[in-house]
Amino acid sequence: MSDAGQSMLVTAPERWDEVCFAVPAIRALVASGLPVTVLCSSAQETFWKTLPGLTLLPYPPKASAGAISTLIAGKFAAAIVWEAGVSADACAKAGIPRRTGPGGDKALVKRLTDPMPLPAPGPIEHRVRHYLALVEAMGIDTRVAAYFEPADLGIAREPDNVLLAPDSDYGRSHEWPLDRWEAVGRSLLESGARITVTGSGGLTAKLAKTLEARTADLPLSGDALPLLAAYERVIAADGSLPHLAAHAGATCVVLFGPNEPAWKRPLGKRHTVLRQHVECSPCFSPKCAMDLRCQNELELARVLAAVK
Repeated sequence: MSDAGQSMLVTAPERWDEVCFAVPAIRALVASGLPVTVLCSSAQETFWKTLPGLTLLPYPPKASAGAISTLIAGKFAAAIVWEAGVSADACAKAGIPRRTGPGGDKALVKRLTDPMPLPAPGPIEHRVRHYLALVEAMGIDTRVAAYFEPADLGIAREPDNVLLAPDSDYGRSHEWPLDRWEAVGRSLLESGARITVTGSGGLTAKLAKTLEARTADLPLSGDALPLLAAYERVIAADGSLPHLAAHAGATCVVLFGPNEPAWKRPLGKRHTVLRQHVECSPCFSPKCAMDLRCQNELELARVLAAVK
């Protein structure tokens, strides 16, 4: 284990999509030879263990900034803080001498000693740039394909093993209509696929019943990674699950609605994203204020073509 006094403390983001988007930047930090300690909720510990070379400093999910600060006070000379929240508050409370992070968020900037200037306005960039830009500003090269690869879990994927995830933890507006999920499932069954349905919302139970398919209770956490790795394909509503599946090495087809795939698609060129652009998208809202047209106008034929 590296001497913590010489280690760079990196605070993990809280959302699972953001956690996955931070992976290439953290891999680049490790590859640079800099000892890296990731400060994370204990709920993320199994996820970060899939990245070699890290020291982990987990804290209980509901820990206060004061409690977390006692874990890190006097142990780190510098920290990278990606977002406002309890970890940022803890780093400031612990008095870490140099705290750098992206500028723009006033709540975060108050906790930083060295905020990074915002990039100039331009075309939409994938969210991964939010993390890479800061590491590049430190003089570290991030243009290495291996940084963007899925985790090596050593689990073989089972041919024709397909996971359907119709529910989204982002909200109802991110979910495609049930009857079209049923049509996709029937088509896959006819082609010989073995289907499992997962999710905690109402669509999962209804879809599994219609297809007479097995269900899987996959937590939205690193504990799900070994299970997700066994699926050849994951067909999912836009949500946390396809990001975890992508990190586990599955090939994903993701159905987008109010979100922006150019900004938030799962990492990896092997994935397919489908989206019907409408007048009001992207609205990013968990609850549609109109008529769910971004979901209703995503045609079944497009999805069937993508999953074959």
